[in-house]
Amino acid sequence: MKTVLSGIRPTGHLHLGNYFGAVKNFVELQDKYRCFYFIADYHSLTTHPKPEHLQQNIRTVLSEYLACGLDPEKATIYIQSDVPEVAELYLLLNMNAYVGELERTTTFKEKVRKQPNNVNAGLLTYAVLMAADILIHHADYVPVGKDQEQHLEMTRKFARRFNNIYGVDYFKEPEPFSFTGKLIKVPGLDGSGKMGKSEGNAINLTDEPDVIRKKVMKAVTDAGPKEPNSPMSEPVKNLFTILELVSTPDTVEYFKQKYADTTIRYVDLKKQLAEDLIKFTEPFRQRFKDIYNNIDYLRKIRKMGQEKAKESAQKTVKEVREIIGLTNF
Repeated sequence: MKTVLSGIRPTGHLHLGNYFGAVKNFVELQDKYRCFYFIADYHSLTTHPKPEHLQQNIRTVLSEYLACGLDPEKATIYIQSDVPEVAELYLLLNMNAYVGELERTTTFKEKVRKQPNNVNAGLLTYAVLMAADILIHHADYVPVGKDQEQHLEMTRKFARRFNNIYGVDYFKEPEPFSFTGKLIKVPGLDGSGKMGKSEGNAINLTDEPDVIRKKVMKAVTDAGPKEPNSPMSEPVKNLFTILELVSTPDTVEYFKQKYADTTIRYVDLKKQLAEDLIKFTEPFRQRFKDIYNNIDYLRKIRKMGQEKAKESAQKTVKEVREIIGLTNF
């Protein structure tokens, strides 16, 4: 069975964009592939060296992914730092990673620009740590966004280099994973772009009803259609896109007709959208609360994931040490 691996940074809550963009697909993948999903707490230290709420964030992210349907019996769900073999492979791969190629990575240059007072070695070698995450489980496929494509290509380069240096055919070169279903880009409530954590334009899966109502009622619209069948502005089109994801077809058709004949009242559209969002997110919200408050269950899941991930990781590191020559007399 082919292996799929994906990392999750422990920052912020899951929102509708996360769910329709990737998480829904991750849930489906666990029935078809050998899946490893890890919470990347090592990675988070490159930008948050004093993570005051790191453990709480890990608990939140783990609870939310479980609430969305990730099954620890089907997939290996683990915390990156619970598997120290990742750090050892990271060290060993660093010995054959060159400063020049790391300095040329797009994400490193971008981070240097964004955080000039915290240009740490972890930022420079971020691509190597990502390679260790992937290679330690011999992943065949890695779902990556545009911003991570260069890192995956570097992982492939590090795998080739290791094989060439030591004259082996050990590490496979992972491929980017393309979801067979269409990835849905969920727009934000601010009238442009996509829904995101840092933009302040998102509906989180765990938002309380009153919070959802306030967010939706503040969503950007326009002055309304002047003539029948007028083209929709970007902000209004965004609201209809979200409506199509969470509302019934007849509800969507009702408001489309209202827009087409210029009788639409955006306040009515927003009220309906808010209530439909509340109804859609209610199961996630309830499951999240139940899981988050069951600390014994979370500890059990964490331990289960650690044991499964370590079994795979220990085998890889043992074999890598033997290939390199780091063995006992």
